[in-house]
Parts: sequence; C-alpha cells; structure tokens
Amino acid sequence: MLAQEVARKYAHGLFLAARDRNLIDQGYQQLADVREVVTTESSLINFLQAPQVLEEDKLKLVRAVFTGKIEQLFVEFLLLLVRKHRADFLTEIIDEYARLVEVERGIGRVTVITAVPITDSEREKLKDRLARKINLKIVLEEKVKPAILGGMIVITHNEIIDGSIRHALDSFNEQLRKVKVA
Repeated sequence: MLAQEVARKYAHGLFLAARDRNLIDQGYQQLADVREVVTTESSLINFLQAPQVLEEDKLKLVRAVFTGKIEQLFVEFLLLLVRKHRADFLTEIIDEYARLVEVERGIGRVTVITAVPITDSEREKLKDRLARKINLKIVLEEKVKPAILGGMIVITHNEIIDGSIRHALDSFNEQLRKVKVA
C-alpha cells in the first residue's frame, strides 16, 4: 500500500512538471528506458538503496549514468528520489507516470485473467463494455490462469472485478461456514 501511495504522489508531481515543460512524451519513453535499465541492472537499485553508501556517491552515480541520456528534469527527479530515500519505489513511480500519460492520451490499461484464452469476439465485447464504463480506449493485457476455473477477473487501475468461479466457490464456502446447524 505504501508503494502505491508513494508512486502516486511522486508520479503525479513529475507528470505535472513534465506537462508544464511540454516533456510528457519524452518522459514516457525516457522513463521506460530508465525502468528497463533498473530492472535489468538490479545492482543499480541495490546501490541506490544501500545505507552504507554515501548519498554523495549515489548522486554522482545517477548523474554519471543518466545526464545527457535523458532530459534534465528526469535526472533531477532521480536525484530527488535518492535524496528522499525513495529509489526503491522507482519502478512503481515510473509505472504510475506511464498510466497518467496514457490516461491523458485517453487510454486505459486493463488486465483480464481467465481460465482459458478468450476469443476475438469476447475480447472486443469486453473492450467495448470497459470503454463505456471507464470512458477510455482500452488496452487489454490478457493472462490465462487455469486455477480460477472459469469466469474472469478484470483489473483496472482502481478496481478489481472478480467474476471467477474460484472466487464464487470460496465465497460460497465462507457463507456455509457461517451457517449454524442446530
């Protein structure tokens, strides 16, 4: 929960600063590149999180790695995260920034989890229903998890709709446990 709150706060601030400087699109791409670097080079985040490393050394590393490769606004933002001891939330912040940019562009990312792959017609119907509900163009990420048995789980940014058979069975089981038999 803390990661989501931190991500929202910092990403929103960065988004507003990028919008003021007309750097939203550059930020979208450049921060995606930064995310790629920190996920493939976990030693970078480990270094930035290490309490035994001096803050000055962390700041030097960020400047050395990113200055000239990304807009100065984003370099300064990374430096701020280091100073505020928030570097461990970097990927969550970048993901939230990307979500804000996509919403600005009228796009909503939705994850749908099903027991079996959905058909093209089911996909289009689902996208249409979701687009009407959240008033955004839907980009669907599909996952197949046979453990849900049937139905689907739909995850938007701020809502989880669990229509899976597994969830229904678990709920039914819980209700049965509450029933007192005389």
